[in-house]
Amino acid sequence: MAVTITKDMLIGDVLDMDVGCAEYFFEIGMHCLGCPASRGETIEQACEVHGTNADELVAKLNAYFNK
Repeated sequence: MAVTITKDMLIGDVLDMDVGCAEYFFEIGMHCLGCPASRGETIEQACEVHGTNADELVAKLNAYFNK
């Protein structure tokens, strides 16, 4: 079953699908994944706060989930 990650998805929902994808959040400085507040943010919101490109992260996540 193919998974499509979008930048409007909640970080917590993505991590619940496969916690192994956390490495991609860590790569861009999102080390707060255990914080309840971060799990309720969208990928786009978190990328904005961390000054990174949401589309690039989504592309990496989609490659991870669809390999």
